Amino acid sequence: MKLRCLIVDDEPIARKGLEEYVSEISFLELTHSCESARKAADFLKTNSIDLILLDIQMPKVSGIEFLRALENPPLVIFTTAYSEYALEGYSLDVIDFLLKPISFDRFLKAAQKANEYYQLKEQAKENQGSDYFFIKVNHQFEKVNYDEVLYLEAMQNYCIVHTSNRKLITYHTLGGLERQLPTAQFLKVHKSFIVALDKISALDSNELKIESATIPISRSLKDEVMKKVMGNKLFKR
Repeated sequence: MKLRCLIVDDEPIARKGLEEYVSEISFLELTHSCESARKAADFLKTNSIDLILLDIQMPKVSGIEFLRALENPPLVIFTTAYSEYALEGYSLDVIDFLLKPISFDRFLKAAQKANEYYQLKEQAKENQGSDYFFIKVNHQFEKVNYDEVLYLEAMQNYCIVHTSNRKLITYHTLGGLERQLPTAQFLKVHKSFIVALDKISALDSNELKIESATIPISRSLKDEVMKKVMGNKLFKR
């Protein structure tokens, strides 16, 4: 299965270069190429795609503004000449951030990352109700049972999956993993942490404990966390 790609860039030369790169990669398929966020938004109203190659600095509506406005965004790779946008880009759970001028080798690496992420996401859909999942760690796929996961921790554009006896570092964003985890078992309690609900041993309004780890609770998520963790299970006087 090929990833259907949309290129959004206001520079004709940049669009042409990306179009040529896409044509060279067997698992990518160019669906459309346009010069503005407005035209991209119009295209997405009637078309489904898997990956956007998205420029950031564009007239009227930037790539970041465009991405934030999408309700269910596909995979996104940012392409830009401005490195200062990298941190903001990763906070939006983009797959990769390519700095212009983009070499083919660097583009290929980002495309492979997107393809691996897409295949894992499709596998997660097929395995709903399963008791395990796979994530890529270094150069191999590791099997992880849901019930052995204690918590997940964000580290820039990586994540650490903590179990009782393993720390698995994987090239995923926390938001990307959150969308694939069963909501009945896992809860985001902080911008940098997702926890397994049944592994929580104690909590207050500021933090919780899982085995020997102390994990902060965001102020904005405090009420939701307390409600989801304790519900009607709190014994009252």
